[in-house]
Amino acid sequence: MKEQLLIEHCAPTLANIKVANLFRYFFEEYKEVEEYLKYWNRQMNQKGVYLTNIKTCNGTALLYVYRKNSLKKILQQSEVRQFLHRYGYEAFSIQKCIEYLGKQFEEGCGFPHEIGVFLGYPLEDIIGFIENKGKNYKCVGCWKVYGNAEEAEKLFYKFKKCQCVYREQFLSGRDILKLTVAA
Repeated sequence: MKEQLLIEHCAPTLANIKVANLFRYFFEEYKEVEEYLKYWNRQMNQKGVYLTNIKTCNGTALLYVYRKNSLKKILQQSEVRQFLHRYGYEAFSIQKCIEYLGKQFEEGCGFPHEIGVFLGYPLEDIIGFIENKGKNYKCVGCWKVYGNAEEAEKLFYKFKKCQCVYREQFLSGRDILKLTVAA
């Protein structure tokens, strides 16, 4: 069931406790992806949640589900803009940044380091990951932590708990739109 993908991979974003999530959407024809995005954007945009395809490759689409207002606040931070500028970002509207992020995915292998900004990870942890080449972290959960491990572990727990509660609610028949918190 395609609805369950949103619950499984994006519950913290739907609950408005996380800026964004990513997940792979497997398809036979690309038209499926377009229809999925169109349908869910029609449903979710009114609650402040947006879906977009970041990258398509070999029958999969990497879908980015985000809270527009939360992402906008992050992109307005001067230290975030300075960081992104080092990776070639020049325009800082949500649309322009997401488009450029998509290009970064297309050009490189794997995930571009700045993806952490778009997922709401602390900048300190993103920079720590880059400088330490993914080693010497204090703890790991949704991301590798180089800054405040105690605070990060609280967030990891909160995200996991949210996912469990949302999965349980969804499987017991609760509508995904009722589970999505309006911004």
